[in-house]
Amino acid sequence: MARAVPALERAFDILELFLDEPEMSTPEITAKLGLPRTTVHELVGTLLARGYLAPAGRDGNRFRLGVRGFQLGSAYADRLDVAHEGQLVAGEIAEQCHETVHIGVLEGTDVLYIAKVDSSHPVRMVSAIGRRLPAHCTAVGKALLAALPRTRFKELYADTTFTKMTENSPGNRTVLRKELDRITANGGLAREYCESNDAVACVAAPVYDRSGSVTAAMSIAVPTVRWSDDAEMRLGELVREGAARLSERLGHRAG
Repeated sequence: MARAVPALERAFDILELFLDEPEMSTPEITAKLGLPRTTVHELVGTLLARGYLAPAGRDGNRFRLGVRGFQLGSAYADRLDVAHEGQLVAGEIAEQCHETVHIGVLEGTDVLYIAKVDSSHPVRMVSAIGRRLPAHCTAVGKALLAALPRTRFKELYADTTFTKMTENSPGNRTVLRKELDRITANGGLAREYCESNDAVACVAAPVYDRSGSVTAAMSIAVPTVRWSDDAEMRLGELVREGAARLSERLGHRAG
C-alpha cells in the first residue's frame, strides 16, 4: 500500500471536523487537532482557495464547508447503486458466516430480492435475484414493513388477502402489526422461523440511505438444521453489522 501523505491527511482531518461542527475558526481547528498554527492557516487557505471551505461571516475568521464538497458528495450519490453496493457487502458478510445473504427492497406488499450471495454449505437455501415473496412472510420484508409509517402500513394492507406460505406465516394484519412492533422495539432486527419455507430460518436488519430513510434490508438465511438460539444471536449481530456497513456505503451517517 502506498505511503500516506501527511499534509493530505491533515487537510482531511480539518474537513472532517465540520461533520460535527457547522462553523469553526482557525484557533478552534488548531486546538482540536493539535497542529501548529501556521500549518492550519496554510491548509485552511488552500481549502478555501479550492472551494472545500468557505467564509462563514463577513469578518473572515470563521469557516464552513464549501460547495466543492457538496458537488463531490452529489456526484458520489448519483452513482450509487443499491444492488451493486449490496452485492459487495453481502459477499463480505457471507464470507464471515458461510450462509446465504440477501438484499431486498419493498415493492407494494412484496419483497423483491436485488442481491444475493449463496452459502458455502452443501445444504442451503435455494433462491434467486429478482424473486418476489410476500413481505409479511420474510424477515427482510418485516424489517422493511416495520420502518413504514403506520398510515402507509394500513394503506398497503387495507384489502390484502394474507397468503400463508407455511403454517407459521402471519395470517392477518393484527398478528403482523404486533410482530412489526416487536421488531421496532428491537432496533429493527427482524426474524423469521419457517414462515416462507418450512426448512429455513432468517434474521434481517434495515439498510438506510443518506437521507436516513430505510431503502432496503439485509438478511441471513439458514437451514433449520443449523439454527439455534446461539446462531440467531450471532447472526443477528452480524446482519446488523452488514446492514450498517451497507448503509454507510449508501451515504448514511449513523446518529
